[in-house]
Amino acid sequence: MSELRAVEVRKPGEIAEAVAGQAVPFSIEAEQQLLGALLTNNEVYDHVSRIIKAGHFYDPVHRRIYEICAERIGRNALASPVTVKAFMEHDAGLKELGGPAYLARLAGAAISSHAARDYAQMIREFALRRELIGLGQDIASRASTVSVSDSAEEQIKEAEQVLYKLGEQGVAERGFQSFLAAVTGALNAANAAFSRGGGLSGVSTGLVDLDGKMGGLNRSDLIILAGRPSMGKTSLATNIAFNVAKVHRLGELPDGTHGTVAGGVVGFFSLEMSAEQLAARILSEAAEVPSESIRRGDMTEDEFRRFVKAAHDLQNCPLYIDDTPALPINQLAARARKLKRTMGLDLLIVDYLQLLRAASAKDSRVNEVSEITQGLKAVAKELDIPVIALSQLSRQVESREDKRPQLSDLRESGSIEQDADIVMFVFREEYYREREKPADHDLDKMAAWQQIMESCHGKAEIIIGKQRHGPIGTVELSFEGRFTRFGNLEKHRNWDRSE
Repeated sequence: MSELRAVEVRKPGEIAEAVAGQAVPFSIEAEQQLLGALLTNNEVYDHVSRIIKAGHFYDPVHRRIYEICAERIGRNALASPVTVKAFMEHDAGLKELGGPAYLARLAGAAISSHAARDYAQMIREFALRRELIGLGQDIASRASTVSVSDSAEEQIKEAEQVLYKLGEQGVAERGFQSFLAAVTGALNAANAAFSRGGGLSGVSTGLVDLDGKMGGLNRSDLIILAGRPSMGKTSLATNIAFNVAKVHRLGELPDGTHGTVAGGVVGFFSLEMSAEQLAARILSEAAEVPSESIRRGDMTEDEFRRFVKAAHDLQNCPLYIDDTPALPINQLAARARKLKRTMGLDLLIVDYLQLLRAASAKDSRVNEVSEITQGLKAVAKELDIPVIALSQLSRQVESREDKRPQLSDLRESGSIEQDADIVMFVFREEYYREREKPADHDLDKMAAWQQIMESCHGKAEIIIGKQRHGPIGTVELSFEGRFTRFGNLEKHRNWDRSE
């Protein structure tokens, strides 16, 4: 094997390094061995391209060699010492290493292609460590300079954002997998559903009929929950979040690993309401204290005692709320990934979709919503969790005699309907009927109105307008407005799979 000399970096200005005297981690030998393997076997690129980029290389010459190889291989052209030489004949850095002969020595000292992935991991690891060193020094330098326009809180936020981006570098992309692997995954999901004995392939919403229609909340699904104002979208979302989080339990999974066996960890992005308002709704349901009494502080001693007990019982509930307004979709994704890494994440809820922003300015609102829905679907697939996104409906619902919503009522409906796996609507006939109350002196109309009100009192409909992997239809639930609580309409037995 030809001998390779460890390269000394002669162009410090081209590398984001620490200050003079600070030791930084790197391995020139690992970079040389990986490039040698790549120049002799271009198939190595397929194994390492999802792990490292050109910027991960410490030596600028190695960085340029990798860039040229990546570009040629991406165009289905050969990358070898001969072909790369043509693009680097006038490269000053390569000349210092011996010119084109250095490329030949790299190829001559190539390692086995099977070890290339390990070297790529090492190169990426060192690059991230150098980034951390640089970030730490930037933070220290900036913090030591006191400025009226640059507060400590602002510095913390910006440093946190840089750390988020750094933590997400090199997120592995999912390539092709065999049909056997896909079948095994489907079989495991079916086995888990059968083992539960409840007919559910996903996380239970705590609402029996809704679970029966959907099979629970399934991984990687984007679920749109839509409705007109005052229909109870947020109430239903908080009810589901509470039902999932309160029964969370860890244990051994069928494959022998440790994880969630019941319920789940819930992340809730509340772009409209504050975290305190959302918590008050959940406590209203748990303590059975009217939400308006909580807001006004007009509670009896017994209600207040129940309220405090509910707060104590639920303080360790794995429900995490982010109430940052006007959040861009890329930041939402980054925060969801961080929650998944640090606390775990089994269900994500966004209230509501139209209050999110696209990562960059768009020429139309339709394109902006399209980027948002695609981003939410990508989060569901990447984190392998169900995502529930609430959505407003257009006013055209109000102009119809039958005010039950349909898919065409979705605002910017094209992208929402296309990207969603499930679209369901909340509808409460009682809300509209209350506003049709006739005059007291019209006894016949009043009697008919009272009969209608009695039939729809305390009831809500969940209309499933689209379900990619199941039937559409309507599910009836109970609704207690005082506690902002949805529930099962009547006492159910366990769902029978034979039905």
